Amino acid sequence: MPNQKIDPNNPNLSLSANISSTANVSPTANISSTSKLSSNCIIQENATIGENVILGIGCIIEEGANIGSGTILGHYVTVGTGATIGANCQVANHVTIGSQANIGSNTQIGPNTTIYPQVQLGEEGFIGSNSSIGRLPKAAPTSTVKKRPDLPPLKMAQGYTIGCSVVLYSGTTYGEKVFLGDGAMVRERCKIGKNVVIGSGVAVENDTTIGAYTKIQTGSYITAYMNIEERVFIAPMVTTTNDNFMGRTEKRFKYIKGATIRKGARIGGGAILLPGIKIAPETFVAAGALVTKDTEEKRILKGFPAKNSGEVPEDELLP
Repeated sequence: MPNQKIDPNNPNLSLSANISSTANVSPTANISSTSKLSSNCIIQENATIGENVILGIGCIIEEGANIGSGTILGHYVTVGTGATIGANCQVANHVTIGSQANIGSNTQIGPNTTIYPQVQLGEEGFIGSNSSIGRLPKAAPTSTVKKRPDLPPLKMAQGYTIGCSVVLYSGTTYGEKVFLGDGAMVRERCKIGKNVVIGSGVAVENDTTIGAYTKIQTGSYITAYMNIEERVFIAPMVTTTNDNFMGRTEKRFKYIKGATIRKGARIGGGAILLPGIKIAPETFVAAGALVTKDTEEKRILKGFPAKNSGEVPEDELLP
């Protein structure tokens, strides 16, 4: 640690820190002598900048925010009031991190991404460009989505990968090592288990549960109020539904329900599941099938509508 000279106007600020003359630093900010602040940065009251931090041009670190050691912020990054960024993170240009958000150490965030207030992100994460993490929902007046006050913040466990242009709503929790492909969307009040894969362009609607190690491939639509158990496989372009009244009559709100897909079931590409049906464990639904009623365990379904056409081979079953 080099010998520090203390700024008499700010006892928390070392004169040996590399700070641009055009930076605006509050007298109560605490900035390490080994950090670098580029031109036009604004550091507000009681903010803390750890060792070897680099702030690009025009960064704004709001009141009480904390930037961990070794973290690099690109140009025009805003870190909201009371937010925390852990050590050794890399945050690209034009990222906004909302108030009271918490970003775990060793996280990478791509340009033009927004992390909404109070979001909790674990360590060792990756977020691509132009993503929106933890936004609040705003439903249409005629939507079946029920507005609920005090929606909790999004919580993401460690080791996640989030692609580009992903939209994740508040009120949903994610287990460890979740993968979300480019353009995926997950709505509010969902529960996503560990090691789940949600492919590019997949939409997961509100109030849905997805069990651990489940894989949902490109372009599939997972409707609201579904329960998908662990180790389910859903191929590309599968469609699930939850409203037999298709938007007509008030009684639809009473009966709205997505499918339940039990452990180890497999749904082939382009298949359609009607509202409220139950897919039994280890069911195999062939590509393009229309499933209109509950299935039996370990059976193969084919056709439009789908019919029982045999038993799943023993060597294809989960151990």
